[in-house]
Amino acid sequence: MRKCIRPGEVWLDTTGQRIQAHGGSVFFEDGFYYWYGEDKSHTGKKGKIWTWGVKCYRSQDLANWEDMGHIVAPAPENKESLFHPNRRLDRPHIIKNKKNGKYVLWLKFCDKAHFTILTSDALLGPYTLVNPCFRPDGRKAGDFDLAVDAQSGDGYLYAELDHKEVLVYKLTKDYCGVTEEKSVIYTSLNPPFSREGVTHFIHSGKHYLLTSGMTGYVPNPSEIAVADDFMGPFTVLGNPHVNDDSSASFNSQASGTFYVEGTDQVILMADRWVPEYIMTKERYDTMVRAISSRYDKTVKSTFKDKLELLRSPMMGSADTSIANYVWLPIEWEGDMPRICWREQWNPEEMEGVNL
Repeated sequence: MRKCIRPGEVWLDTTGQRIQAHGGSVFFEDGFYYWYGEDKSHTGKKGKIWTWGVKCYRSQDLANWEDMGHIVAPAPENKESLFHPNRRLDRPHIIKNKKNGKYVLWLKFCDKAHFTILTSDALLGPYTLVNPCFRPDGRKAGDFDLAVDAQSGDGYLYAELDHKEVLVYKLTKDYCGVTEEKSVIYTSLNPPFSREGVTHFIHSGKHYLLTSGMTGYVPNPSEIAVADDFMGPFTVLGNPHVNDDSSASFNSQASGTFYVEGTDQVILMADRWVPEYIMTKERYDTMVRAISSRYDKTVKSTFKDKLELLRSPMMGSADTSIANYVWLPIEWEGDMPRICWREQWNPEEMEGVNL
């Protein structure tokens, strides 16, 4: 039994197998934390397999996780299925509708840029398809997060759209679609400065939105914004990662947040998608020039810049079967969240940390 979480190291489940729950989230229910995410176990540098369904684990101490199997199983025999491993299923998010008791699961498919929505009577499924292809306002769907107002029960979608904007939509009452009520958070951006890795959380009555830049599986600096309401307006506060020599969010990209039960301590979940490719400030600056020059004629990139970009494990060349996790407690300096590196930390000692 392990007592500590060690960010960036290989994390094994209770049977000794590598945990496969990437782009993941945590749901707390009946005394257990449920960690679910993308199963990348079959994904290598070669081949077309993207995600082997959605896997789930449970734990009572956040350090030791029991494999509960797939809540969305892959369909390798059916090439027409949404859940065929070649389809680019990403970033599952589940919220519970207390009005009807349904668990609502949203998935992103980045190959055709749409959401898929399913529901179930139980957290672990089985899930029934409600809408196989949904695009808010008909726009291309990207990374997203879901949130629920604990008082009113209203649901919200925070989503990157068209690789240019991040919007928040109020969900329909069944959480299976969006209403016309929406607000723009980020707009008119191009890669690598477009925002993705969208993660919403609440602390001391304020709403925070953490995002990454857009550089594929290669990590980059994060940015935090704050608002007084689910719908905003949001004000950018800056980069929450403290003393981050990597210029890349400690070589990771956020996927979600959750509270340590019974405390006000927020934990940030992140993926180190390409652990063998260590980002540095020099590498990041090189990539910024190489990517920006595609969209901004005033930015000049060299052959060396472009070569570094080509050699990086962007999307198709990344072996995400060996991706690791970077979980860190969020600390506070006034209203500014701070994420500090820790070689290890004990969840049982978390009660809310202020600098």
